[in-house]
Amino acid sequence: MYWLVLVLSGVLEAVWATALGRSEGFSRLVPTVVFAVGLAGSMAGLAYAMRGLPIGTAYAVWVGIGAALTAGWAMWSGEEPVSVVRVLLLAGIVGCVVGLKLTH
Repeated sequence: MYWLVLVLSGVLEAVWATALGRSEGFSRLVPTVVFAVGLAGSMAGLAYAMRGLPIGTAYAVWVGIGAALTAGWAMWSGEEPVSVVRVLLLAGIVGCVVGLKLTH
């Protein structure tokens, strides 16, 4: 259960990070609300997961999922350039997250 919550909170990290960028300094209401709700849910999920997982592992997995999804979404939506090197580096992050899960 801790791992499932951790993965979901990592997904919410990507949601709030993307919404933060679209809020234009908290001047747009909808992205600001999505940011606040996503941030609260993401932090709550991370805190819950840390009850049963080591802090270093939980934090690294949370950040890795959030970073990979945020960058992947930005490339998919055309906000950031796509290159083979960038995709391979993001795949490396995902591989490290999977490795942390497998070694736990």
